[in-house]
Amino acid sequence: MYAHSVATEMAKEAIKFATRNELKIVTAESCTAGMICTTLTEVAGASAVLDRGFVTYSNEAKTEMLGVDAGLIEAKGAVSEEVARAMADGALARSNADIAIAVTGIAGPDGGSAEKPVGLVHFALSCKGKEQRHERRIFSAMDRGAVRAAAVERALVMIIETVTNRGFVSID
Repeated sequence: MYAHSVATEMAKEAIKFATRNELKIVTAESCTAGMICTTLTEVAGASAVLDRGFVTYSNEAKTEMLGVDAGLIEAKGAVSEEVARAMADGALARSNADIAIAVTGIAGPDGGSAEKPVGLVHFALSCKGKEQRHERRIFSAMDRGAVRAAAVERALVMIIETVTNRGFVSID
């Protein structure tokens, strides 16, 4: 599916650094519906670092599988910084991983609003012993597939940045 893509090359880098440092990764995905996990598994050796992936497309799944408070989803919306952060923390707590990446967004073509346009994606990355990181991106002028692909690439970049710049590894 993603063979020889930019995302696959990014996944190779993430896996290389995570393997070198014996770090495990978990994904918590809504709008990407498992595409980050799939991209990681396109790379031989992914089993050394990929602990598991949670596909939590529905609000109920976010609550049941990741422990995201239903009241938080109701108050802030599933596509929000707060929910992305709760997803990452929930995935980390419910896995054997050291790094959790969470993604929630509006891939379109419908479902957007002035406040939350199509293409809006929230990313959260939680690491054991590190400060949580959040990013809000709007991938505009893209179709559904392109928004999802861009979200996968950004999530992989966040993983790479974390394992290479936050004290986990040297990049030599």
